[in-house]
Amino acid sequence: MAIANMPTKAVIEDAGDISHTLALAFDDDPMMRWFFPEDASREATLGRYFSTIFTRQYLLNGVCERTDAAAAFWVPAEAQEKAVPDADTIQELIGILGDRAGLFKEAVETAAEHTPREPHWSLALIGAAPAAQGKGQGAALLRSGLAQADAAGQAVYLESSKAANIPVYEHFGFTVREEFALPGGGPVLWGMWRDPR
Repeated sequence: MAIANMPTKAVIEDAGDISHTLALAFDDDPMMRWFFPEDASREATLGRYFSTIFTRQYLLNGVCERTDAAAAFWVPAEAQEKAVPDADTIQELIGILGDRAGLFKEAVETAAEHTPREPHWSLALIGAAPAAQGKGQGAALLRSGLAQADAAGQAVYLESSKAANIPVYEHFGFTVREEFALPGGGPVLWGMWRDPR
C-alpha cells in the first residue's frame, strides 16, 4: 500500500488539513448541500463545520484516522454516549449553520430515532478529496476502522445520503437496513449495517 494511503491516527494539528479535505469531499453530498446551500460559501463553511466537529467532538471521544487526502471519524460502542456535542459546541454549530440550524437539529433528532439500539461502532463520516477518490485512500480508512470494530467484536452502522456510495459500502460487507427521509424536505438517508467478522 502506498504511503499516501496508509491510515494514521489524526491529531489536533491535523485539523486544518482534515477540515479542508472533508470540505472538498462533501461538496456534492446531498445532506451537506441541504445544510449549506450557498455555492459561494459552501467550502469555507464546511471547513469550519468539519473543524468544529473534529476538534470538539470526534477527536475527544472517537477514533479519527487520516491519509494524505482522506479522513474518517468512528465512534466505538462504549463512546456513543460521550461522542455528542456539548453546549458550547452546539452554540458554535448554530453560528456556522445560521438559519439552517433548526433543520440540522431536526435532522440529527430524526437520525437518532433510526440509530440501532444494539451495541455497535458508528462510522460518523468518511471522505476523500475529489482528486484522491478512487485511489484507495477511503478504502484503506474503511479497512482500518472495520478491522478495529471486528477486533472488538462489534457491528458497524453508518448513514449515507449519497446513493452512489451504497455499492461501495456493500462491497465492504454493509447492507441497507433502512431508508428514511429527513424532515423539512431533506434528503433520503440510507442506514447501513455490517456484522462483525
